[in-house]
Amino acid sequence: MATRRINLYVFREVLTPTLLGLIIFTFILVMGRLPGLTELVVNKGVPLGSILKLFSYLLPTFLSITIPLSFLLGILLAFGRLSADSEFIALKASGISLYSLLMPTLIFALACSLVTGALTLYGEPAGKTAFRDQIFTIASDRASIGVEAGVFNDSFEGLVIYAESMDDRQDQMHNLFISDERSAKKPANIFARRGRFIRNPQLKTLTLRLKQGTIHHLANDQKNSYQTISFTTYDINLNIDKELTGTSSRSHSLGEYTPRQLIEARQKQTDTRRANRLAVELHKRISTSAAPLVFALIGIPLGLQSSRSGKGAGFALALGTALCYYILLSLASTLASKGTLPAAIALYLPNLLFVCGGIFFIHRTAIEKPVRLSLSPLKRFLARLTGGRK
Repeated sequence: MATRRINLYVFREVLTPTLLGLIIFTFILVMGRLPGLTELVVNKGVPLGSILKLFSYLLPTFLSITIPLSFLLGILLAFGRLSADSEFIALKASGISLYSLLMPTLIFALACSLVTGALTLYGEPAGKTAFRDQIFTIASDRASIGVEAGVFNDSFEGLVIYAESMDDRQDQMHNLFISDERSAKKPANIFARRGRFIRNPQLKTLTLRLKQGTIHHLANDQKNSYQTISFTTYDINLNIDKELTGTSSRSHSLGEYTPRQLIEARQKQTDTRRANRLAVELHKRISTSAAPLVFALIGIPLGLQSSRSGKGAGFALALGTALCYYILLSLASTLASKGTLPAAIALYLPNLLFVCGGIFFIHRTAIEKPVRLSLSPLKRFLARLTGGRK
């Protein structure tokens, strides 16, 4: 019974700062994307409901980062407080070893790893795909709704569209004039009797299809040479991704692939560099899923050492430890992408390094011979970043 109560007590001590850190860190990441999405409401006229959907699609990506970081912060603050209030000494005097306190922490870490793994492997790709689909829906709706009869519309870069009249039932525009300056060397004026927008949800493209018109431009860049081309059907591909997101890529990124798609694409891939990138993406997701378990082993002894340094040291240690981990992970990704090391080995080296270090520090702390780590260099580094003097 006593052991169960101690396990629940340790679990609650870790849970409270973890939830608090999760809210804070997720809020910080959301605020980083807020200006760009707010601009869509203010300047682009996008409905607020669509923006809220975009935020919800970004949450899996945010949470896959903030859950491990928040869990590490929770461990550091919880065990730091146990040591600062001498509760850890009291537990040892009662016959409770440090290894006994690992059980509730590792169970919590396993739960966080499972959630992180689900988000990283499945939630994040689904969220990115849904985000892209929503961007396409917003952009295509703005294109078809934004063009008004008798008004010059300049929503698309390099294009000015004017329609004399609109037929909302047939979704057609009549008597169009289009100034096409997408190519600075060869601007053109286009006249058409009819036109309509055509969506392609699969390719995420929006096309303005014109009927029965003419194209007028200078021929061969000669000022005294004028050319007129008549057409029955003429398509103008509109770059709607760039209008809303600032990017012009329509192809699926690796982040949108599910694990099964990554494996199948790698098996079919003949390009070595592309195959390496697919392998790196898959193993990186699996490796980062185990981050909470890795942070649990390294966080407990670090938390006990930072007991006299206050909560500020807990935040600094959490950020510093996570920064070291993700820098090593990024380095491993680079080595694997270049083919220097196999992805199945390189992407798990940071986890192995942190696990070995955590086991070593836990053992030294358990036998009351901890390895003392000074926080002074980290404090001085953070002081320089914030402009303080220490």
